[in-house]
Amino acid sequence: MLPKILKNFNVFVDGRGYAGRIDEITLPKLTIKTEEYRAGGMDIPVSIDLGMEKLEAELTFAEYDTELFRLFGLTDGNSVPLTLRGGLQGNNNIEAVVINLRGTFRELDFGSWKPGEKATLKCMVNAHYYKLTIGGKELIEIDAENMMRKINGVDQLALLQTALGL
Repeated sequence: MLPKILKNFNVFVDGRGYAGRIDEITLPKLTIKTEEYRAGGMDIPVSIDLGMEKLEAELTFAEYDTELFRLFGLTDGNSVPLTLRGGLQGNNNIEAVVINLRGTFRELDFGSWKPGEKATLKCMVNAHYYKLTIGGKELIEIDAENMMRKINGVDQLALLQTALGL
């Protein structure tokens, strides 16, 4: 059996599609921040979950789109919705991979200019919301503002939310 291969992708930023103008996407890493703990009576340390590392995505566009410039540094509770869509092709089928993000554009990197070469725009996004759906199944949903970390439909922070009265 062969693996499912990402055949292509597209991105939508604030509802605007970038097919044919998006070169590359670096997806956010999902990392649990941990601390080792070992006390008397324990033979080995264990890792304690202290929350998650920040979510960052990098998007490289094949042009300087002025619509992206207006999104730079939006604050006051404003965040930008992004939808990253890919197609995984396996044996005789294609599954949609959809990643929904909300966050702020914190960096615009205009790169370098060389004669006869395209100039790209790299955008760094700090995300506070992340949802991964593959083949219509919601697998991961992280919402920093609402203290939610759902993995396969189970909110790992539900008991803590209850303890905090959230």
